[in-house]
Amino acid sequence: MEVKASLNHLRMSAQKVRLVIDVVRRMPVEAALDQLKFINKKAAIPVRKLIKSAIANAVNTYDLDKSNLLIKEIKADEGVTLKRWMPRAHGRASAIRKRGCHVHVTLAEIKDSGKKEKKVVKTEEPVKLEKLVKEGEKAAKVAGKMDKDKTKQVAAPEKAKMFRRKAG
Repeated sequence: MEVKASLNHLRMSAQKVRLVIDVVRRMPVEAALDQLKFINKKAAIPVRKLIKSAIANAVNTYDLDKSNLLIKEIKADEGVTLKRWMPRAHGRASAIRKRGCHVHVTLAEIKDSGKKEKKVVKTEEPVKLEKLVKEGEKAAKVAGKMDKDKTKQVAAPEKAKMFRRKAG
């Protein structure tokens, strides 16, 4: 069973992210998370979050065991590049490329558990507005009958008084 997760438009160059993901490739996920906790690179934080997301996908969607997962494949591809300009001498401008990347991770099981299907979540049927309106009308009729039975007339609320501040 394979579980995938991806992180798109990370504002960090793919070259810097590859330094981090090369360390954790083909590792069990628990060991990879421990390794990423102590790597002194800024790219370790988003990669760690991505691996946690993939683990959550596996545990919640496919009911897999967290300790039975390993990082089968992890890659960082070039993303969109933002082009900015820096003023230079003699009225010139030089380009600044702010690079981005897309990171994709695939988790696999160490020992095959034989689970192939997603967990089925039962949902209730949606509530129709027409049904709510009918129920509201019935409740209003019942409340109207109760007021008539009491032989007391419910007084209408008085108009709110308008207060004016005196000038001066």
